[in-house]
Amino acid sequence: MLVQVVGCSHHGTSIELRERLAFSPEQMREALDHWRRVFPGVEAVLLSTCNRVEIYAATESRPEPSLDQVATFLARFHGLEPAEVVEHLYRHTDEAAVRHLFTVAASLDSMVLGESQILAQVKDAYQTATEQDNTGPLLHAAFQSALRSAKRVAQETTIRRRHVSVPSVAVADFARAVFERFDDKQSLVIGAGEMAEETLRYLRDEGVRRVTVVNRSFPRAVELAERWGGQALPWEELPQAMADADLVVSATGADEPVISDERFAAIETRRPLVILDLAVPRDFDPAIGRRADVYLYSIDDLQAVCLENRRRRDKELPAATRIIEQETARFMAEMYHRAIGPVIERLRLGWQKPKEDELERLLSRLPELDDRAREEVRRSFDRLVNKLLHPPLESLRDESREGVPRGLLDALARLFQLKD
Repeated sequence: MLVQVVGCSHHGTSIELRERLAFSPEQMREALDHWRRVFPGVEAVLLSTCNRVEIYAATESRPEPSLDQVATFLARFHGLEPAEVVEHLYRHTDEAAVRHLFTVAASLDSMVLGESQILAQVKDAYQTATEQDNTGPLLHAAFQSALRSAKRVAQETTIRRRHVSVPSVAVADFARAVFERFDDKQSLVIGAGEMAEETLRYLRDEGVRRVTVVNRSFPRAVELAERWGGQALPWEELPQAMADADLVVSATGADEPVISDERFAAIETRRPLVILDLAVPRDFDPAIGRRADVYLYSIDDLQAVCLENRRRRDKELPAATRIIEQETARFMAEMYHRAIGPVIERLRLGWQKPKEDELERLLSRLPELDDRAREEVRRSFDRLVNKLLHPPLESLRDESREGVPRGLLDALARLFQLKD
């Protein structure tokens, strides 16, 4: 058995190179098809996110692809030279590879610890590879165990429930405190930068479907709205967009408030209205928050919760790490047992024929024995064989707890003339 992962991530690779190595969904399917031609019989799952590009590969009988071979595969697919890529890749094998996969799926290797998107991305990568016939028994077992590990971390710790980025706190800790559901809410995004879009991403995860984007640069508003299936409005229509909104996310680069208290008073807004003001300086006059049924939160409100959540989340990290270690050990034990299973079976089968031959010879010389006596003789032979087999089988099981005992397997194969 060999399971390995080769890839790069935000830990040590620039975003420029990660972008050049990233795969779109269409490219991923094409790459998996190409992998089967280049490495026939080698299972593969390709994981490509904004923070990592990784290939998980597994094989039981064929030589595993080397780091250089995988680097060449990645580079050639994207029209790059292998030398540009290989020095930026890491490679983990067997237990280290399994531990890495479980850690990634549980969001313990993410840029934002505990973020929820990575688990869905791991599921999608596994499903795509399965649909493309690139997975087999090893990666099926590895990825199903990874999903189980991530579920345990989510259920047994609060890491996934402790939001630590400003956008995630804005949505999960503040907007959700006001609204029980989001699918029937009209959302307005003022601005078209990274902070606004990241908040919109969390809102979409919560169920938001109707989105309006307003920005001083109308083309940028159109671009953001198209990415999220919303509509863009010119800056001049901001008052009407405010009037139609249940939830406002504002993150412009303005030097002064976009909406003053006086301007807000002239707008017939809906109630309740949640305003997440993520801008510095603030886009909304703080006095607006004193109005009835208006929930106005500024960046200071959000950052205080971020810091507290980060402190509490970090206290949960040792518990999450223990879960990963437990699940890794469990998986490896299952794989090692699978590796030695055929040897145990061959040992048992190899002793069966001599036992049956001797038993038949003995019983043929004792025709006077009744059925009860014959059964007792058979049981005695079975007990003797089991006792003789016990020491080598126990040694195999003990050694396999720490890995596949290659030396012991080879010795047993020679001693008992086990074939293949």
